[in-house]
Amino acid sequence: MPDYGINISDEIERLSLGQEPDMASAPPPPPPVNSRGIIAVDITEQFAQASKALAPGELVKDGFFTLFESVAAIEIMDPKMDSGCVKPGEQIEELYDVSRPLLPEEVLGIIDQLICHEMSWHLGYPLSQTLFTSVYVEALLMPNPRGINEARFIRDESSPIHQDPMLEVFRAYCLGMIKACGYVNQRIRSEHYYEEEDFVTNTYSRSLLEQLPTQSVQETILAAEAILKSRQGAAADQIVDALLARLELRRALLEAAECVQHMKEPGQMGEPWKKGLEILPRIKSTQGLGKPVDEAFSAKLQMKLASTMPPRPIVKIGFDDAFGHLQRLFQDGFEVVGVLNYTDSQCLQSFVTNFQAKKPQPLVYVRTLLQTFLFNAMEILGSMSIRQLLDDDFSIIVLPASPLLDRDNDEIEAVEDPRFTISAQMELFRQRAAQPFLDVLRTACQNRSRVRRTLCHSIRDWENLQLDAEEIDQIIQVKTKEQPIIHKSSLNNTPVESYALPLSSWSYLYKLRKMEEIVQLGFELEVYQQDELAGMYWYLNHLSKSRVQHVERIKTFVVHRAEEAKKSRTRDQFVEKQVQRSLAYTCLALLDAAVTWELSDTLSCLYTVLHRLNLIKIPTRPYSNDELRYEVRMKPFGPIGLPAMPTFEEFTIGTQQPDATSDELLDYADRALAGAKKGFETLTKLTAEESFSVGSYDRWLAGAKNGLKSCIATGIAISTVRKGLHKSSEGNGINLKVEIPTPDKTYHDWWIIPRVVVV
Repeated sequence: MPDYGINISDEIERLSLGQEPDMASAPPPPPPVNSRGIIAVDITEQFAQASKALAPGELVKDGFFTLFESVAAIEIMDPKMDSGCVKPGEQIEELYDVSRPLLPEEVLGIIDQLICHEMSWHLGYPLSQTLFTSVYVEALLMPNPRGINEARFIRDESSPIHQDPMLEVFRAYCLGMIKACGYVNQRIRSEHYYEEEDFVTNTYSRSLLEQLPTQSVQETILAAEAILKSRQGAAADQIVDALLARLELRRALLEAAECVQHMKEPGQMGEPWKKGLEILPRIKSTQGLGKPVDEAFSAKLQMKLASTMPPRPIVKIGFDDAFGHLQRLFQDGFEVVGVLNYTDSQCLQSFVTNFQAKKPQPLVYVRTLLQTFLFNAMEILGSMSIRQLLDDDFSIIVLPASPLLDRDNDEIEAVEDPRFTISAQMELFRQRAAQPFLDVLRTACQNRSRVRRTLCHSIRDWENLQLDAEEIDQIIQVKTKEQPIIHKSSLNNTPVESYALPLSSWSYLYKLRKMEEIVQLGFELEVYQQDELAGMYWYLNHLSKSRVQHVERIKTFVVHRAEEAKKSRTRDQFVEKQVQRSLAYTCLALLDAAVTWELSDTLSCLYTVLHRLNLIKIPTRPYSNDELRYEVRMKPFGPIGLPAMPTFEEFTIGTQQPDATSDELLDYADRALAGAKKGFETLTKLTAEESFSVGSYDRWLAGAKNGLKSCIATGIAISTVRKGLHKSSEGNGINLKVEIPTPDKTYHDWWIIPRVVVV
């Protein structure tokens, strides 16, 4: 390196002491360009003159540009790609003055615009296209305020803006909004979600006031409310009341967002959500009083954000749509708190399943809030261990009042004692079963498409768990010296000897339920084509038939346990309660599996007849055939050993029923439908306790009633098809028309009932 006479250490010391650098020792200027062989020409004026001839966005490309340079050049001055590109005559900076006084109706209008942007963010649009397009939000966040007093539109404390009451009211609202958004963003990031599908948590190097205490923000909002109350009578009372309602809503949402610390007090957690629901009608009725200020929002602010994304237009949704989402947010938030009122593991699963199946589905923030309630700090609902939840589920399904779940077994230290081995094996199974079991709840908290996709992977975990459970069952069977019981087989009604095998039975039941759910979600999500409905309902019938047989086997051992309890000389109320609860569950499980079996069988026969009559259009598939589509549909079930996946030949014969006439298929469908209808009628008469839906009974009952309506609609379709067949036999031809409705136009998303009309 050339020696310019600079002592680097001396210069660093000089600068650290605040002294000016030693210019005498500074490096000399670069050598002049004019030297032998180099002729320098100043082309500044020519370049400037030539560039004026180019239109904005027009490029000049040299033939030696590399691909990377070409792509970079395409982005430059392209309004769709270059965030720094502005139209001719426009300023690169947003010139809106945040210090200008605002009228009360203008404050109200901007707040309503911010509500629309906030709900757009909740729906999954990024902050760069929603809240961060507000000039006022940008002024509050940049530079990052270190305290509540710095969080102002103008940081100069001597500015007269600080004395403007309307700007102070608006500032308080913005602080509450940004702080609540910070809580929402933090909650979603701490739980399982899918950014490409659900939500964008990127804050683009902006801090959502995480460093400001919530109490300070609440006090600022209260001070703003005091300002408004003091102005009542001086301004239009309607506008003042509208602004008060919006500030109260901000306080309620802030309280709701930080209420996770009160998980052990569900009543206290639900108060902010309830308060917000009471405020919302006041906001709805005063929406038209505001005056929007569109210039307070600008897409130019995206230039200042730390983002690699090209500029995007501002997302605008109407206030009515935004208010509907806001109201749903508070309704779902108030409802989700009910999950903390624990009854038993099956009621908990029913709550989560029915809540997440709502249409429209709860917003992602509410879904992640539910995950927090379920799994926060490795505790279930903030008070239960995973073992307690698992043991409760074991006792309901397969082990009512069983000594295998006795906590006293853990105190045994003698290795030769059978209870020592039982305790160790049960703990081993809990460790292996914990993740698949908790995934049942966590998976249900995702969007519906992700639920199905995740289930396709998780059933392999249940398959592996069942294999592990079989080994553990055999070890426990030897240690307990279990004696087999004799019962009649559900297949051929012959007496057989069977062991309980409770753990593998529990695993197999969950695996069957998840396999059925995959198929049922396929109907809900419109995965199957119209000509595939007959086959997929046949396969659903195949799975539900296996579940009926398995639940009957479980019921045999539960009844045997109940008989043992009756024979016992010492009547234990706890044992009787556990046994009766288990019997109630097996009855419910049998009913649920039976109605699924019967109705799916009915629909499979009905769609098969419609196929034969050429009433269902088959799309042209030049690159596909029936066998390839079968492999695609059955791909999730390929690794499953039991129940064995039917072969393509079995699937084809079961779907097409070549040995039965159309009249015989309709007669069979009528008999199956009668069984399904009777089963749904029985379900609708169950109480919340009998249906294991305490906390979500209304939604569960609505699902059962919709299933009954589906049966009635199916009966009408079968009757219409039968009449059409009768007329065609007289030589009149088939005068029927079939319409396959989408799931949102059916009584139940899982039962796609064809609408058959006479032409």
